Amino acid sequence: MATEKRIVITRWSAVSPLGIGRTAFEAGFLAGTAPTAVRTPPYGDLTGDRAYLVPEFDVRAVLGRRGTRSMERLSGLAVTTARELLQEEPALTDNAQTAVVLGTSGSPQVMRDFTRSSLLAERPFYVDPAAVPNGVMNCAASRIAIWHQLQGPNATLTTGRTAGLFALGHARRLLAAGRARRAVVGAAEEYSDTRAWLEWHHRDQRTPHVSLSEGCALFLLEHAAGPSRPPLVELLTIEHRMCVSGPPGEQLRRCVHSALARYGLTPDDIWSVSLSRAPGELCDQEHQALAAMFAPSTLNRLPAPPWIAASASASAAFQLATALTTAHQHAATGRLSLIIALDPGGTMACALLRHC
Repeated sequence: MATEKRIVITRWSAVSPLGIGRTAFEAGFLAGTAPTAVRTPPYGDLTGDRAYLVPEFDVRAVLGRRGTRSMERLSGLAVTTARELLQEEPALTDNAQTAVVLGTSGSPQVMRDFTRSSLLAERPFYVDPAAVPNGVMNCAASRIAIWHQLQGPNATLTTGRTAGLFALGHARRLLAAGRARRAVVGAAEEYSDTRAWLEWHHRDQRTPHVSLSEGCALFLLEHAAGPSRPPLVELLTIEHRMCVSGPPGEQLRRCVHSALARYGLTPDDIWSVSLSRAPGELCDQEHQALAAMFAPSTLNRLPAPPWIAASASASAAFQLATALTTAHQHAATGRLSLIIALDPGGTMACALLRHC
């Protein structure tokens, strides 16, 4: 068995199409509630697409007018989630040792609007300077740190649908190396018309339609020996692979076997597996690879609302949130879960968890 320092998740929260906060997420997920803020994105009338939005989310209404004049939607979602995560955390006083690690693809809407303003202005440099920071991918992670005065390492990872697990892996390494005592870690994605346009042009032609979703899920990662709060889950290991050509099934099986082998486990030891359910043919290939390893009851134990798979960069973080919610409902203390994430770009990852 591996002997690394034990890293645990002690708190989590989310802003999702089910509402703001962990309570809204858990209640809506367990009840099977369908998102209420649903709209048809551009081209949706031709393709049948749907967009699931965070209901009634306005950045200035949720966070106040101060400091939000130029804040874009993605940062608003991330900062709000961090507020929900930390507002009941009186022990979080050593801000210099608190890292922020966020998985996200940034805001394509801001990038598009800024570029458009430069092209249409009387001079190319007649642009809004306040929009410049919002166009870089690490804006949301920086906003979290500034808003909540977190002064530890700050990192952003952009690996598509696997970003949530890559962020967890990076945060875990920061803690193991002594670079931070705790980390606010997770992933975020915003809905925008520009993102809908990009998804529409990059879709698998064999897929009739691809829905879109948005939101953010954040987790407080700490050393098992440090927090006074009881841990929710122990993060045992995160494995990742890259598949640059051919079907990803074999690489995915190797990734999962590597995670299990680190702790001398077999597929029969796993209580639940959360599949990424990436759109298109990748979903079928993922299911075929894992169905050969795990029992149907293991693969079907976690409900899979369609809006989670539609949340792109935030999908793996939402998968982890559903695993924690389901384990708490079933009193699954001591049981093991796997979170699987695949991206059409070729990255894949799996996280092995022990519920506390």
